[in-house]
Amino acid sequence: MKTHLFIEYYRERVINVVKIRRNIIMEKKEITISSLFIALGIVYGDIGTSPLYVMQSILYTNNSYSSKALVLGGVSLVFWTLTIQTTIKYILLTLKADNNGEGGILALYTLVKNYSKWLIIPAIVGVGAILADGILTPSVSVSSAIEGINLILPIKEDMIIAIVITIIVGLFSVQKFGTKKIGKVFGPVMLIWFLMIGIFGIIQFIKHPSILASLNPYYAWNLIKSSNNIAYVLGAVFLCTTGAEALYSDLGHCGRKNIYYTWIFVKICLLLSYFGQGAYLLAREGERFTASPFFLIMPSWFIIPGVIIATLATIIASQALISGSFTLISEAIKLNIFPKLDIRYPTGEKGQVYIGAVNKIFCIGCIGVVLFFKKSQNMVAAYGLSITITMLMTTILLSQYIRYRKEEKRLWVLVLIVFGSIELAFLYANSFKILNGGYMTLIIAAGLIFLMYVWLYSSQIKMKYRQFVNLKDYQNNFKLLKEDTELPLYAVNVVYLTKFTEWNIIENKIMYSIFNNDPKKAENYWFININVTDEPYTKEYKVNKIEGNRIFVIDFNLGFRISQSVNTLLEEVIKKLIENKEVDFKIKGYMLTSGNSKGIGNFKFIMLKEILANENDFSPWDRFILSTQLFIKKCAVSPEKWYGIDTTVVDFEKVPILFGKIFPEEELERVYEK
Repeated sequence: MKTHLFIEYYRERVINVVKIRRNIIMEKKEITISSLFIALGIVYGDIGTSPLYVMQSILYTNNSYSSKALVLGGVSLVFWTLTIQTTIKYILLTLKADNNGEGGILALYTLVKNYSKWLIIPAIVGVGAILADGILTPSVSVSSAIEGINLILPIKEDMIIAIVITIIVGLFSVQKFGTKKIGKVFGPVMLIWFLMIGIFGIIQFIKHPSILASLNPYYAWNLIKSSNNIAYVLGAVFLCTTGAEALYSDLGHCGRKNIYYTWIFVKICLLLSYFGQGAYLLAREGERFTASPFFLIMPSWFIIPGVIIATLATIIASQALISGSFTLISEAIKLNIFPKLDIRYPTGEKGQVYIGAVNKIFCIGCIGVVLFFKKSQNMVAAYGLSITITMLMTTILLSQYIRYRKEEKRLWVLVLIVFGSIELAFLYANSFKILNGGYMTLIIAAGLIFLMYVWLYSSQIKMKYRQFVNLKDYQNNFKLLKEDTELPLYAVNVVYLTKFTEWNIIENKIMYSIFNNDPKKAENYWFININVTDEPYTKEYKVNKIEGNRIFVIDFNLGFRISQSVNTLLEEVIKKLIENKEVDFKIKGYMLTSGNSKGIGNFKFIMLKEILANENDFSPWDRFILSTQLFIKKCAVSPEKWYGIDTTVVDFEKVPILFGKIFPEEELERVYEK
């Protein structure tokens, strides 16, 4: 008689020390000097260094000549862009769309993905644009800082390029060691940076207070309707809000209240810098400026210290974006929209990850951008486009969050129309930069988006053609296999990774592997399924068993920021089962019982390697996608390495992608929902 013995449902929500502190900050609104410094050092590197090139970019639209209309209108546009886009959209609205304290475009996507399938499109496009931005930011920021040396010590362009590349190579070289120690100095350095730009800005502001007129939005509107190069002006102005996305992405690291409080200080310093540069230019109307006004407002004796501080600030900005890119890709991998790559944790600090392949690609990409564009002003054309696309995708997802999760029937439409219109206008403006370097962003982002599309669509194709069977129907087969005296013991414990809709429903190809393809006689069989949940730090598992202590089915629900190390997870389950005396393993007298396995014998993991069989009747496009995905898998991290399994206990078997009949549509929906 078939029996189904339900063991117990274990629920363990992992709340580590970092998350506990994060909750204290976010829920109890605890603000400390240390937490404020952390926010300064992590969140504001990118947006904080934008004064290096924004006003210079605005001047560049007028052949670098200063005019009253351009300066007042440009500063007014900067003020209102920072206010509407950064303060209202991100600080007041987006920061509230947190996923258990975590932020970022993928955290936002997981909150709304179950409401509409098409929302995967803005999520993937946004991720591609953010990663493209991660390649451009170090190049633009560091180049802008180093070019300030020319004001007092003219050096050749090749020397500046060499210095920039040296800094970039050094920056990427230290990533594998982690940034726990150097991260402690980020906050103080950024405090010095903001105080510096604020002080030099207010000095110029006091000398020429007439710049205050730019607070009037009339000047912004006047510049928009009268400028012959308004598209280029808007493209330059939009650079002032670079890094606004980081305010949301770093929500989990810093806490909402810390970002609220520090933003007040940061915005004041930023505005003082912009108003100060504007005052300096307004007093010199008609003059042509080839150097950045950011360094021109400094006294000559402070240029070298200013360049040093600016370089440190841009390194911090680059570091924050690189670390954020690692985290973003790690989340995308676990949400199965990006190929699996080798992820390491260089320090004991939660959330700090290192992805070697991404680090190398980013480093090569940054060096290529510097060598190709040579000057920061040339790089800016490629820079703004990626940021605009990212913000537009966030607006789409945010509006749907407000619509479905907050159930605000009017607010979501208002958010979509207001911010969407602004960002579409900026996107239109930045589109004029495509031929001047913006194509670089499109090429990088398009490549990443296509990569994610291939990975996602190929998974859907394979799921469509998978055949599932009821594990309980094979109890007699397991019994006969055990009683076969002619067959040697394959292993004491055989483990398969599976995907099932219910605990007893698994892929038919696994049954074929056990009973037909080199029959695997074992004492115990373990079938493990890993689901990635929408919450970041969930850790749950459900254990079922069939036929006494022989066949175990474990269903893990892991947050998208939890490691998927199968060895560790399985050991935790076995240890718990034995401690609770829910299983009764017969331990041999000669076995060592010092490990977590408590002497239950050796383990053998069976990995089923998919191949594209010639007899499969796929459409040309589907075959191309599957072939591309299989090629990408060869370049990605191996399954055993991803799941933390010792290669000495892994056996591989090749199976065709098409195995059995097409999976019923209604059942396919259940798989996707799960």
